[in-house]
Amino acid sequence: MPQTAAEKTLSALILLGYLVASALYAIYTPPWQAPDEPAHFNYIRQVAEDGCCPRIESGDWQSDYLAQLTTSRFAPAQLDQLDEIQYEDHHPPLYYLLASLVYNLSAGDLIALRLFSVALGALVVCLSYAVCRQALPEQPQVALGAMAMVAFTPQHLSMMASVNNDALAEVLVALALLWLIRYVNTESVPVWRLGLIGGLALLTKLTITFLALIIPLGIWLKWRRTSQSTQALARSVAVFALIAGLMGGIWWLRNITVYGFPDILGLGAHDAVVADQPRRADFIAQQGLATYLSQMSSTTFKSFWGQFGWMALPLDGVLGGWIYRGFALFTLAGVAGALLAARSGVASEQGPSRPPVSRPVSVIMLTTGLSVLFQFLYYNFEFQQWQGRYLFPALLPIAVCLVMGVDYWRARLLSRWSGLRWLTPLALTGLLALDIYLLFRVIVPGLSPG
Repeated sequence: MPQTAAEKTLSALILLGYLVASALYAIYTPPWQAPDEPAHFNYIRQVAEDGCCPRIESGDWQSDYLAQLTTSRFAPAQLDQLDEIQYEDHHPPLYYLLASLVYNLSAGDLIALRLFSVALGALVVCLSYAVCRQALPEQPQVALGAMAMVAFTPQHLSMMASVNNDALAEVLVALALLWLIRYVNTESVPVWRLGLIGGLALLTKLTITFLALIIPLGIWLKWRRTSQSTQALARSVAVFALIAGLMGGIWWLRNITVYGFPDILGLGAHDAVVADQPRRADFIAQQGLATYLSQMSSTTFKSFWGQFGWMALPLDGVLGGWIYRGFALFTLAGVAGALLAARSGVASEQGPSRPPVSRPVSVIMLTTGLSVLFQFLYYNFEFQQWQGRYLFPALLPIAVCLVMGVDYWRARLLSRWSGLRWLTPLALTGLLALDIYLLFRVIVPGLSPG
């Protein structure tokens, strides 16, 4: 897959744009004005000062105090109990162990920890391009467009510039997809490497444990494409399960000793601590199922693209209310174009129309997206958590789908001008200007203490 000069230049510009914008977000976003940032910071602090690993317990979640903090925009006078916000202590420890090194080197500086997330986010951006380039070798413009969408989606950029374990989780998802695509395409990717990435996922964040199912699916897909024996399939799955299971098992055994069996993930302890969080059943009982579904879909869509702070700063009135409408049009065009491309194929400059993505790669991408969606719906079956950022573990498959669909329309409507091949990634790179505008005209004035 040789790269043209234009492709190299565009990919470098997208990465540079991401680094500049995310660094600005890390520096200028008011302190603690990212979802759960104090709790993630305190986990890092506890590891740095007391060793690994803290346990979640009664008092770590204080809804009244959190309401005071968010209402006052984290006014300095309200921060006297900030160290007690520790409701993320049930998470696996890998991100926090790595971040504790930055904490010690920077004397616990918030911006330094945010810039650590920025660096991890740069890996996410680069790996997004690599995955898409591998999945669609004849459509570099789609790979660049997906790279730009991952880099410049406003809410995602904001999350990559805050203190949380999301960036490391997305690095592992992208790396797993890259290795899986190469593996199913019969390239030389050893199974132990897939086991390693699966084990690291189990030690990083619960929202990416679905990789423990996606990777065996990829092993099975490769087995179907080759003439290997059933014994070879069983051996590959066993190697993966042994390595991933041993790595994850260390954390599970620790949780059993701390929280008791069968709470191997610490979720039972977490749910008991945050028992007064808003619940789905209570909302439906008060306002009805139709209102619940309407508000859930609307809020999830808006917060996927941009609803900053602790969900306190939507963009309905910004730029005449056109931001969400623009993203809605982009989403509809992308989904419709992707469906048409899957049905009729994509016209290639090198030959006749063909399927945009191979069947095994399509299965892996689709299963990844559906797994994350199922997690989101399952979580909201108990709690009322309409936050689009919970879909970001599947941002890469989502970006591939939407950008491929939009580029389908570009290829059909502007096919006579071959020089416009790069229009799709260039247009998405234009989101950088929106990101900068939102930071200085919306986020900083809207979330700074009065």
